[in-house]
Amino acid sequence: MRILRTGEKGFDRYLSEVESRIAEDPFRLEGEVRSILGDVKKRGDKALLRYTQRFDNVRLTLSELEVKMGEVKEARRRIPRDFLETLKQASHRIRKFHELSKKRSVVKWIEEGIRIEQVVKPLERIGIYVPGGKASYPSTVLMAAIPAKVAGVKEIIIATPPHPEGISPAVLVAADLAGVDRIFRVGGAQAIGALAYGTGTIPKVDKIVGPGNRYVAIAKRLVYGAVDLDMVAGPSEIVIISDGKTPPAFIAADLISQAEHDERALSILITPSESFARKVEEEVEKQLLALKREKIARESLRQRGAILVVKDLDQAIELANRIAPEHLELCAKNPLRLAKSVKHAGAVFLGPHTPEAIGDYLAGPNHILPTAGTARYASALGVEDFQKKTNLMQFSKKALKRFEGDVKRFTEWEGLEGHYRSVQMRTK
Repeated sequence: MRILRTGEKGFDRYLSEVESRIAEDPFRLEGEVRSILGDVKKRGDKALLRYTQRFDNVRLTLSELEVKMGEVKEARRRIPRDFLETLKQASHRIRKFHELSKKRSVVKWIEEGIRIEQVVKPLERIGIYVPGGKASYPSTVLMAAIPAKVAGVKEIIIATPPHPEGISPAVLVAADLAGVDRIFRVGGAQAIGALAYGTGTIPKVDKIVGPGNRYVAIAKRLVYGAVDLDMVAGPSEIVIISDGKTPPAFIAADLISQAEHDERALSILITPSESFARKVEEEVEKQLLALKREKIARESLRQRGAILVVKDLDQAIELANRIAPEHLELCAKNPLRLAKSVKHAGAVFLGPHTPEAIGDYLAGPNHILPTAGTARYASALGVEDFQKKTNLMQFSKKALKRFEGDVKRFTEWEGLEGHYRSVQMRTK
């Protein structure tokens, strides 16, 4: 990994590149993705079967597009018993956390002759995209489906790419534990189109959530409006701030844990200790040699990773806020004090014994987080993402009369005479 120091030309250039990153260039592949979406919208299931054979090398019949519930039950027998218990524990903790954050209808305001209320209701049907390219992600199923179930969504649908050897049994079991209703063997931009527009087999949903590759990201952006979205996710990211007192092996392992996702992942250490930076650099090289996904992680760290040496922890926090990372680890003596200065991060991990990996699987809070700097304004996926708010208003004739003059002044200013007349009719 490269080591860059405050004040160096390369330091500022690297930071500018990181700050200007985006989830995906919306124009480079947009033409191809638009073509796929248009074909799915026009030809429905026929297009899905064609693209599944073309992109996934799997020939399906129409009846095979949807996973049968018998296959889901069989999947429980295909995974080790201890991993089944782990999936159950993870689903319990994720469900418990999201139950705590569930919002219900609250009467906001009642006064003489007036009732103002906001009603919170779940979405009817949502679609979850579960990646199936370089790895299998049962954890993504739990993180996306459980808060939707807690919110009260009536129908939860999964789309995931097929493989010649079949869908991962762990994904099927996780879907069963989370309460997913239907699962379809379809991936890529064509899956997003199917969920957004509906086909003869796959119903149109109200919202699509879940990460995916660049084609999925662009497709999500293009179908927004036809459906709602959680976010357009970019490559995984981690920023670690360390005072140099944490074992270098811990820090190196956490940097690699993000780099192994894919070559475009972003892994950054910020520390005021130059000697610690060199130790971490050496440890990263040592640990890479024992990693199965060494090639992917090494390329990610070479292209996008860095160790930034700064003057103090205050500057480290300042840089982290500028980067607005998906994951932020605070490995310092008093992480809670540092956390008070954090403005922009998807999730924050406090202390040397809270690696980002525990948040990916078992802590309870959601691991579907804003990336590419969108933590400046976006939040982790949660129950509220599967709810909508409806405002209720009720006025008596007497209460409406009290505001007649105010309404008249607004309508005169805005030139909307009919608006005032609709009030005046009722107050005569």
